[in-house]
Amino acid sequence: MAYTGVPSAVGTLRPAAAPRLALVAPQPDRRRALELLASSPDGCTEALMLANRFPVETLVELIRSGLASAETERMIADGKQIEVARVRITEAGRRALGVDA
Repeated sequence: MAYTGVPSAVGTLRPAAAPRLALVAPQPDRRRALELLASSPDGCTEALMLANRFPVETLVELIRSGLASAETERMIADGKQIEVARVRITEAGRRALGVDA
């Protein structure tokens, strides 16, 4: 399911008409976040990103600029069904890092 109109700690995100790609090297926090996402084949949950001290604003910037994407997933935790956001690096994010896809 695409991550649209779903409230979470990163806010309610909707896809931009056309992603704005970063034309310069990523800022240090953004680069570190992209490196973590690139090393995680299934992406990272929003909670894991926050636990690694990435501010919500950094996640929002990566998603809005087209360097990362986010989707909601349903999981069972403590016997209850919950929704979590999973963040993944995009091809544009890999290009920004200079990583082969």
